[in-house]
Amino acid sequence: MKILIADKVSAKMVADLQSLGCEVALEPDLSAEALPAALAGVEILIVRSKQVTAAAIEAGSSLSLIIRAGAGVNTIDIKKASEKGIYVANCPGKNTDAVAELAIGLLIAADRRIPEALIDLRAGQWRKKEYGKARGLKGRTLGVVGLGSIGCAVARRALGLEMNVVGWSRSLTPARAKALGVGYCATLEELAESVDAVSVHLALSKDTRGLLGGAFFERMRKGALFVNTARSEVVDGAALKAALAAGKIRAALDVFENEPAGGEAPFADTELAGRLAAASPHIGASTDQAEEAIAEETVRVAKTFLETGKPVNAVNPRKLHSGVPLVIRHYNRVGVLASVLGELRAEGINIEEMENTIFEGELAACCALVLDKTPSEALMQRIAKAENVIQAALK
Repeated sequence: MKILIADKVSAKMVADLQSLGCEVALEPDLSAEALPAALAGVEILIVRSKQVTAAAIEAGSSLSLIIRAGAGVNTIDIKKASEKGIYVANCPGKNTDAVAELAIGLLIAADRRIPEALIDLRAGQWRKKEYGKARGLKGRTLGVVGLGSIGCAVARRALGLEMNVVGWSRSLTPARAKALGVGYCATLEELAESVDAVSVHLALSKDTRGLLGGAFFERMRKGALFVNTARSEVVDGAALKAALAAGKIRAALDVFENEPAGGEAPFADTELAGRLAAASPHIGASTDQAEEAIAEETVRVAKTFLETGKPVNAVNPRKLHSGVPLVIRHYNRVGVLASVLGELRAEGINIEEMENTIFEGELAACCALVLDKTPSEALMQRIAKAENVIQAALK
């Protein structure tokens, strides 16, 4: 099987994939525009930040699986992949510690004005009196927006700094908040009004795009800290800049609108950078520890696909909202399931899921199917009486 890795990854990942018996091509300098032409014969594509467009997916006639060596999959055209029957899988949770550490680092750097102090020191200015003015974090309240794995990791670290922590997410309940050891906020507005600092950990979706806007910043306390290591698009950029220009908040960012695509490039929004208390160039997941964990998970995804034809962590299989389960217990004979499927086809019934389990001794098996509609009683009787079928039952 041919694998193309279109971003820079560890040598260990390449070696581990080769040990699976795969032909591995490493082309980290491929541009998104050049990617379609490079996909001839490629069955598995592995990317980190590379844009995988509809054109690339269309060109990959042999492509079966796209692995995002990281968590977010917003750089991949999932709709086109789904249309072509191509799995998209990711490596969730493997960069949790790295991002959480950076979020806390930015929080401390903003509070203690570390970047500004360093700039003055490099300019030959010793300003101890000025930079000795800081409120400190102990006893202050941090609001965590989004309590997935990274948000929870940030909350734990903040509690270790003896901060008070409150949280909001769409799925958060008072009971879960209590179990996490954080205060519960029913709304974003309630959180904004009650905290000294905010750390954002929302995934980007149509529901979260621009979620943190002018109303949110208006409710924040004057001088409160705002840290975003998630996605820039969950914040209304114009509203953030207005809040900074007005001196309403102090911000530290790892993510930006219209970020450069490469690892080395000019950065255009110097006006925004000039207003930030601390910043980094989207390096939240970039630690050796995170890279090693992501490499191991990427190899695991590829290995399960090679062994079973179905990868772990697939993000684009349809979530079944309804379906009719049908269980066929049968003798392990050639053609048994073919006859059953033929009966279903004759009645215009589509199979949405199917899994066949052979029991020890290989004499009998059980096939679990999910159908798009209920078979007629006559059809069920025909299936039950079919040769080598032991029992057929709707569940």
